[in-house]
Amino acid sequence: MNNIIQAEIPEQLCQQAELLIQQGWASNLQEIINDALRRYLESHQELLTEAFIQEDVEWGLRGND
Repeated sequence: MNNIIQAEIPEQLCQQAELLIQQGWASNLQEIINDALRRYLESHQELLTEAFIQEDVEWGLRGND
């Protein structure tokens, strides 16, 4: 299932993306956004996992029930 997201993008980023599309590096803006989001999530996955583990440890040590 796909989700539709509305976002404001700075003009300079839009221009850079359009240039990449014109040069053939991407077929459309959707492809660039999907790739950028995927790369961001992959690069931050370790940080997210670590944060979840720390929360679990804190809960286990102190409990918040």
